[in-house]
Order: sequence, then structure tokens, then C-alpha cells
Amino acid sequence: MVKILKTRRAGVILHPTSLPGPQACGSLGADAVRWIDWLAASGFRLWQFLPLTPVSDGSPYNSYSAFAGNPQLIDIAALQDLGFPALTGVSLAAGAPDYVRTALQQQYDWFERQHDGPLRQQFLQFTQNQHWLEDYCLFSTLKEVYPQHWVEWPAPLRDRQPAALQAFATQYRQQINFHRFAQFIFMTQWHRLKQYANGKGIALFGDMPIFVAHDSVDVWSNRALFKLDAQGNTTVIAGVPPDYFSAQGQRWGNPLYYWEHHAADGYLWWQQRINHGLSLYDAVRIDHFRGFLACWEIPATESTAVNGRWVPAPGDDLFNALLQARSELPLIAEDLGVITPDVIELRKKYKLPGMKILQFAFDSDGANPYLPHHHSRDSVVYSGTHDNNTTLGWFQSLNADQKNHVLNYYAWPGEPMPWPIIKSALASPSRWAILPMQDLLVLGAEHRMNVPGTTTGNWRWRFSWHQVGDGLPTYLHSLNRIYHRI
Repeated sequence: MVKILKTRRAGVILHPTSLPGPQACGSLGADAVRWIDWLAASGFRLWQFLPLTPVSDGSPYNSYSAFAGNPQLIDIAALQDLGFPALTGVSLAAGAPDYVRTALQQQYDWFERQHDGPLRQQFLQFTQNQHWLEDYCLFSTLKEVYPQHWVEWPAPLRDRQPAALQAFATQYRQQINFHRFAQFIFMTQWHRLKQYANGKGIALFGDMPIFVAHDSVDVWSNRALFKLDAQGNTTVIAGVPPDYFSAQGQRWGNPLYYWEHHAADGYLWWQQRINHGLSLYDAVRIDHFRGFLACWEIPATESTAVNGRWVPAPGDDLFNALLQARSELPLIAEDLGVITPDVIELRKKYKLPGMKILQFAFDSDGANPYLPHHHSRDSVVYSGTHDNNTTLGWFQSLNADQKNHVLNYYAWPGEPMPWPIIKSALASPSRWAILPMQDLLVLGAEHRMNVPGTTTGNWRWRFSWHQVGDGLPTYLHSLNRIYHRI
């Protein structure tokens, strides 16, 4: 097993957008540094977050690039640390939705006039070493000119005809270069933050969805790797079958991989994706891990997931290729739900920890695999995730019998929720324990990050520093020490 996965640690899940700060969402500046200091003072050694890629609808899991960084996370004030001048004449308030783009544009205009110097050399080196960058910048500019789904673009651009792409790139050269600049700034700020976190003993724990969005540069520029028709439309899509929770299953809509084509070049796209993720993070959680063994394939014409079928995925062949290209795989498998033995076998073969969610532990009897007495060391335990209610909100939603079941398991603790759950996560045999920031702040259901199956009001939660009591780091540090996570 990878060294980092062998170490007993605790951490907090908090997306950077949830950080305090003057911009429309949290960013990679002073408040992110203060957050890392707070984690270290509290005895935590992991910071987990959601995908950092650009978003079109607010959801980090619906990105138009699997490689790029979200420019909205760029901290404008911190640009002066890189040698940029103070802003002048920007009329938008820092919290305005267009502030980051407007401010970045001014700094880009200044940067374009600087023809030499270390920053220019760093920019040129960056642009020459990112295999994904040119397609991303071209796609982003195309989306500004043609906002509709790429399958509806003029056919020469949709089909990537070289002459059409060259003509477009010539006409919109400045806009394309602006996107290069924005990615350079994002990656520079992110790597500086990662260096600071690692220096404080904090490892960064990223997130990688197994599937990508249809309306993405990844699909547009790699059509042979996905199950599409001649015009680029999906023929089949991803989802999950009907189960206890949903009589119609879940129709996600992502295009499915043409695995035979991935295998033909040694899974190069997946190697690039994993390598890129592990250049940004110290470890990565892979969402919907069971999809590497079999995917629920739904005809694109179906309105529900009912008439799908299980289609094999490469599993061992893929992970063997990944391991041959790397010395280690610091990956965590999201193995929630109904998991078949072959999924468990694949996870264990490559020594990938699975996940245990304490909010799932009390809907049955003592055999429930999420109960702490069943946890194994090769796992990551959570009180809840970004898709769950807060632990306090979850407990308050239970009926009297269910609450008694939870309290009886914890021997009717004298402390109020969510502290018994938090302590049992830290006490668990699982090598890693991850706690949402909402639970550490004892917040209710109105503070949850996401409600699956809904499309409004999600991904917006932010905390403020006045919510964090001065004594909380000391108390959390003592808990992490008691449970041997320091």
C-alpha cells in the first residue's frame, strides 16, 4: 500500500468555494492559507475537496474539462504576490459574479505588455508542458462564440476540421491566449497553496468523477474514446439501475467510454488524467469505482434508467496499465451502494481503500457494514459526505425509534449530536477519518452542500470565521491526539 494511505490521519472535507472571503466564492488566497493554518492547529493532516475543474451550472461534478482549473477560484488580491500591479478602474465589487473575469482581463492586458522576465518565462514553460491546454482554450473560446452544446456548432468546428479550427484560432487569438493565462494563474496559485499545505503537514485529497460531461472538451476532442454517433451525439449514457431508493433508477446522461479504443493505446487518456490529478493532489478519490468493472448502459432515447443493461468495463486491465506507468496509485475507491464481489476484489488487489459512511450505519441491525465495529484499516470513514445531510440535520430527521437506536449504540452519550458520531469516526480502525466542516461547526440541515436529485440551491454553502470558536482547534487537536491521528 502507498505510504500516505498507511498512515493514520484525520481530515476535513471543505470545497474551496466554501471558504470565506470577499469574492463571489471562496478562493486560493489569504483565507485558504488561514484555513490550512486552522487545520494544522486542529491536528488534521488531510484537506479533502470536490473537483476543482471549471463548472457551467455550479456543480463541480458537471465540468467542461477534466483537466483545467476553475478560474473562479483565482484570488485576485494574491496576484500582487506574483508581481502583478494593483487593480485600477475596476468598477465591479469584489463579490460581483463577473469580478474575477474583469479583474483577470485587466491583469492579462498588463501581462501581454511584459515581454520578458521570470513570470513570462514561467508562462511559456507552462503552456509548453500541458497536453490538454490548447484544446481547452480553443473549446472555451468556441463556447463564448457558440454558447450551445458543441454538437450544435457549425459542422466544420464540431468535427474539428483543421482549416476551420485554424481560421477560428487566428480570428480569436487574444481570447484563446486569455484562457491560457487564466489557467497559468490558477495552476500557479494552486501549486503555491499545495506547497504551503504540505509544509504544514497537510496532504491534499482531491476528487475525480469516473465519467465526464458530454458537453466538454474531453469528449469533443476525443470522440473515438466515447460511444457517439457520426454527429457526436450519445448513443448510450451512464446511470444506475432501479433500486430501493429509486424505482426508475438514475439517468445521469454522461457518455460512456468506448473501452476497446482506450485499450488500443494503453489507456493513454486515463494515464494522463491520473497523472495530472496526482500532480495537483497527494491522493485522489475516484467517484463510482464500481464503474470500472461494469457500467449501467442506458439507450440515450430512454427517459429513465429502467431499460438499461450492465456492460463490462476493463477493470484489472486498466489498473494494471496505470500501475505499470506509475510506481504507486494513491487512490481511494468510492465503493458505496450495492457492491459485487469482483469490485471488492479489484479494490483490494490494487490496495485501494474503500469508504464507510456513518450516516448509513443505522438503518438495519448490527450486521450493517458501515457500523464502526465492522470497519477495516483499508478504508476511509466519514460522518457524511457532500451529498449527505449534515450529521446534526440527519439525526434531527430521524424518528424517535431511530434516534434511540443511534443513542443506544453510543451508550446514550452525555454529549449532543454530532459529537458522538465525530468521535466514533476518529476512533474507527479506518486509517483515514474525514469530517465535513459543517459537522465540526454543529450546523443543521440548512447548511448542507448538495441535495442529490435537485438542481437549485446546491454548491453554495460558505462558512465565516466568526462561526469558528477560538477554543475549537484546541479541542479538535486533543481529540486527534486521543485517537492517535496526529
